[in-house]
Amino acid sequence: MQGSRRSVKLKTSMLSLLTQSSKKYPNSRPLLARRGIILLTAFLFLPAAGAQQTVSQQQPFTIKVATQLVVETVVVKDKDGKNIEGLTETDFTVTEDNVAQTISVFEFQSLDGPPAAAPAAAPVSAVKSVTPGQISPPPPGDARYRNRRLLALFFDMMTTPPPDQLRAFRAADKFIRAQMQTPDMIAIMTFQKGVVSVLQDFTDDRTALLETLAKLMYPDEDDSNDPIGAFGQDSGEFNLFNTDRQLAALHTAVSMLRSLPEQKSLVYFASGVRLTGGDNQAQLRATINAAVRANVSFFPVDARGLVASAPLGDAGRPSPGGIGVFSGTTAMALVTGFQRSQDTLYALAADTGGKAMLDNNDLTAGIVQAQQAITSYYVIGYYSTNSALDGKFRRIKITLKETPSAKLDYRQGYFAGKTFNKFAAADKERQLEEALMLGDPITDLTIAMEVNYFQLNRAEYFVPITVKIPGSELVLARSGGAERTLIDFIGEVKDDYGTTIQNLRDKVDIKLRGETASELAKRPIQYDTGFTLLPGKYVIKFLARDAETGRIGTYQTSFVIPNLMKEEKRVPISSVVLSTQRVDMKEALFNAAKDKSAGAQAANPLVVEGQKLIPSVTRVFSKSRDLYVYLQAYERYATTTQPLVAFVTFYRGQSKAFETTPLQVVDGLDPRSKALPLKFSLSLSKLPLGEYNCQVTVLDPTGQKAAFWQAPVMLVP
Repeated sequence: MQGSRRSVKLKTSMLSLLTQSSKKYPNSRPLLARRGIILLTAFLFLPAAGAQQTVSQQQPFTIKVATQLVVETVVVKDKDGKNIEGLTETDFTVTEDNVAQTISVFEFQSLDGPPAAAPAAAPVSAVKSVTPGQISPPPPGDARYRNRRLLALFFDMMTTPPPDQLRAFRAADKFIRAQMQTPDMIAIMTFQKGVVSVLQDFTDDRTALLETLAKLMYPDEDDSNDPIGAFGQDSGEFNLFNTDRQLAALHTAVSMLRSLPEQKSLVYFASGVRLTGGDNQAQLRATINAAVRANVSFFPVDARGLVASAPLGDAGRPSPGGIGVFSGTTAMALVTGFQRSQDTLYALAADTGGKAMLDNNDLTAGIVQAQQAITSYYVIGYYSTNSALDGKFRRIKITLKETPSAKLDYRQGYFAGKTFNKFAAADKERQLEEALMLGDPITDLTIAMEVNYFQLNRAEYFVPITVKIPGSELVLARSGGAERTLIDFIGEVKDDYGTTIQNLRDKVDIKLRGETASELAKRPIQYDTGFTLLPGKYVIKFLARDAETGRIGTYQTSFVIPNLMKEEKRVPISSVVLSTQRVDMKEALFNAAKDKSAGAQAANPLVVEGQKLIPSVTRVFSKSRDLYVYLQAYERYATTTQPLVAFVTFYRGQSKAFETTPLQVVDGLDPRSKALPLKFSLSLSKLPLGEYNCQVTVLDPTGQKAAFWQAPVMLVP
């Protein structure tokens, strides 16, 4: 009661104070009126002294303000290519999507400086242990990176063989000793054992940098500790035969560098990045977009140097055999594989403003390129007037008011941040649709996909799509006493002209028993569906969302459906499916809503007698389980089955490790599709663990034709 009386007296005093102030300062009435409303509102809801303390302890008061600072690095040159200095923020005009922006951050970074003095060589015995950490952002007001050139040396040790690693380390050592300049600050990062580690933060201390490199070149024999740092991607079955692991590691590295507003160059040492048509293009796009947002330019360096291989391979591999040696296909495959490994390096550089160093034995020149690319520049930052975190692309235009002839080099736009949390039921559909249309893919969940094709008739093909998600990345929720997990799917298939041909919206509600749920983290979840398409080139974009957390994964890839009616030189065959699973169609884990209809099951050639053959997707197989091989051969003009002979071969390198007995197929021709199924079931128990090339050979003795299919596989315990 006493506390309430004090509160009333305090409110009365505040009203009196406001009245007196307004009389004494008549010109400040509007301001005082606004302040009076705020203060009066605060006191009207002010509880008693004892109650106030209790409420503040139970419900702390917090204020959240959402701002989005956009930082641009702008290089300004005159018509002769010389840097223009001395400009101020009033000389620049910045617009975002044609809306004028107010410049809040403005700095000039001068990077002109002579080479630094060469340090004394650091003895190997003096190397100290280095603790991996993170890139440390400077505290407010700290100018340690002002007028400095930031170079990050990133060594990919997961896919780079030791000779190439040593060549890259020596190139970095040479640069630090002889070509490092006064403005340069260098960080050393590695990717090994699935972890991105910062071994040395940005520094101009040459001795510390050389000691870190010496530790990499001459590691301790008893140093078996796992690296510590940010998670890139694991080396499990989902990343054995694709480049998602390398691209995700680069994504992690640029995310570390984003805390520094200055312009950065990341020199990426690797023995190529083998991005094929079956890999996830969404991860490549997400990595490039993350680098653009972080003001990072990629400068990839091919650590293999100048490669001049013999047409059929060098002396490091056995002599190849088969008809491909005489037809030229073996030599062409080697050349194409090498070129593809460099294409991704070139794309990373071109899309982020960097430059790739390829086919050059002087790897130090790649670091020099990154050094020379960063000249004096202006740092311009503004708080965007568009605060929506919708992930959409926003176009930026920066101009000079008084010098229109000057050339400005800066990024032309960026993808806004995106926040996809758990939504209400009415917003979930909109969330998935917007995520599907984003130019900046979301890659929070790991997804693997396999696309196959089977001919239905003279014109149409059935295209089964199989998606695999690690169970460890999903969340189980208890609902009604049962453990369950809900996954939403959305996707679309576009043709070569960008027209949407097919689309998909589905979900899988997996209800599991307790003992089965405990195993979910150790095994993946698979989802499959299918489309009917005509021959041609297509692009599929597929999204999966964990409904419990809102995390989304994206997979995008291109595929081709050949017109088998025009195949004259070879035996026309479908895709080859490798699997170790046959499941009942009633199995809830694999039976999504879209596939429950009888028509969908009848059109799917992977469904036989109520059981569905589940493609492996990752092509990682256990020796303890039998391997199923399934494909179809097509005899277009036959009225009865024309005998075919087929067999499966496993190659270890260029040596034959295993081959099945030739299978002669004399019946089973489908009268409508003219498809002749070829089925194999073989035991892998006698093969040693490791990587193989699996080849399927189909021979037509009557027509004297053949067909070959080959893919890498991995055998695990």
